[in-house]
Amino acid sequence: MHAGKRAAADARTASRALVRAVSDLVGKAVDQVLLGDERVGSAAEARKLLKRDEQAEAVAGDIARVAMLAVPVVRRLARGARLTRVPWVLVATTTASIGIGVRSGVKEIQALSSLIAHRLEQATGAPADPALVKKLAVDIYLHPRRTPTVNNDKLRIGRLTRKWLLGGAVGRKTERRASRAFEAAERIDAAKLAAEWKREVRR
Repeated sequence: MHAGKRAAADARTASRALVRAVSDLVGKAVDQVLLGDERVGSAAEARKLLKRDEQAEAVAGDIARVAMLAVPVVRRLARGARLTRVPWVLVATTTASIGIGVRSGVKEIQALSSLIAHRLEQATGAPADPALVKKLAVDIYLHPRRTPTVNNDKLRIGRLTRKWLLGGAVGRKTERRASRAFEAAERIDAAKLAAEWKREVRR
């Protein structure tokens, strides 16, 4: 009984450390985009940006850390599934496969953030608020068909972590999902979202 509780506690600790690492990675990846002068102005330009590696290289160490933390978490998930709905290949998950998936996700978030920042800056005439860019990037990336809202500043990092890990473990292609997110970013009412965000921050 004691060993089981200890194992469960260790699993929760490992999962929390992983989510924190992904949160740090997303923050640094988006900041890397916002500190630069280059922006993408359309979904088509965002797709082209995915073919480049410069921005993702700047956070390569953080990507490697996430991959290292992720492998034992994913393997524990696979071993703990009895009537498994978890793909058996998760048992053989490697740091390399997770790293590839996370790297692809980071590049997609960065391209999406660049497009969102462009839309906000065009609408307001001022530099985009980094927190707003991160909020919209994560929400649109996870749910491109939903109309984004800014009634809270919560980042859904837990959901993003699961999506990246499972996608990397099974080698899932993400280009179509990213493309939908880019197209959704083109459609946002940037001026309205920026105004609502400013009111929310003041509260």
